[in-house]
Amino acid sequence: MFHSCGGIRAFIDALIEIGVDILDPIQVSAANMDPAQIKREYGSRICLHGSIDTQYVLPLGSPQEVAENVKLMIDILGCGGGLILAPCHVLQTDVPSENVCAMYETGHEYGAYGAKT
Repeated sequence: MFHSCGGIRAFIDALIEIGVDILDPIQVSAANMDPAQIKREYGSRICLHGSIDTQYVLPLGSPQEVAENVKLMIDILGCGGGLILAPCHVLQTDVPSENVCAMYETGHEYGAYGAKT
C-alpha cells in the first residue's frame, strides 16, 4: 500500500511497475485525479483506496450529500471490484459525527459490488 496525497496521476504507472498493490488515497479533489479516468486507466491493475473527500464533502456536506457522494464513488470506482471505500485522508475534528455515520452506513448498505454494475 502506497500513501501519497494530492494529484499523483503522473506516477501511478511507475508505482504499479514497482509492485504497489493499493494506491492510497484516491483524492478526487486533487488535480488530474478524476475518479472515472483513474478507474478506467488503472483500476484493473491496482486496488484503489479512499475517494470520500475530507476537505469539502465530509466536513461541510449534509449526511444526505455524504451518502450521495459515497454512492457515486462506489458506482465509479467499485465497478468490477478493486475499491476500498474510505475517506481520502484522516478525518479531522471538523467532520460531524453524523457525516461519518452516513459514510459508513451508506458504504455498508450500498457498497456490495454489483449493486449498480
